Amino acid sequence: MIAIASFPPFLDALRRQPLLVVLRAEQPRQLEPALAALDAMGLVHVEISWQPHPDWAIQCRALQQAHPRLRLGAASLCSPEAIRATAAAGLGYGVSPVLIPELWHEACRLDLALVPGVFTPTEVMQARQLGCPAVKLFPAASLGSHYWSRLRGPLGALPFCIAAGGLAPHDVRPWLQAGVDAVALGGSLDRSGAMAELKALISELRSR
Repeated sequence: MIAIASFPPFLDALRRQPLLVVLRAEQPRQLEPALAALDAMGLVHVEISWQPHPDWAIQCRALQQAHPRLRLGAASLCSPEAIRATAAAGLGYGVSPVLIPELWHEACRLDLALVPGVFTPTEVMQARQLGCPAVKLFPAASLGSHYWSRLRGPLGALPFCIAAGGLAPHDVRPWLQAGVDAVALGGSLDRSGAMAELKALISELRSR
């Protein structure tokens, strides 16, 4: 397995609070109010969706400096350009919806913890062969909460798994109990009452 210095602290922090929130905006600075609210709730990991904006990296770096308690990463990384921008922003990790060896190798070159997306058993095996310590199961809601645990029989040891795609705050506990290691939430937080549910979930995870 390839040694990327930022991976161990990233995964250790996720084991303590197995939750991520994905935020999307045309420019990262537009996310300041949401980041402030999540910071106040005690959330640790927030992914900022990659956008090909010329100031994306600069704005992400400013947000990280403004919220040092948050561990900011990048979401939706699908190109080498996005990988390089994430590293330039000084973000601690990046997440992709796809498994592309070229992206993994570029992230390794830049010492960036990249979590590639997987869907099939073949992709899980390919990620393991590349040396990926962690993968994103995406879109998780299409597969069901027990899908990941059912892969252990035929595939053996599995990488750290972040379930993402179509999940809501009330799904987090059942998915963790079913065998994934962490859960990422995104669009489901736009519905009424979801932020209150998220706040209660963060409090619950803190006290476990």
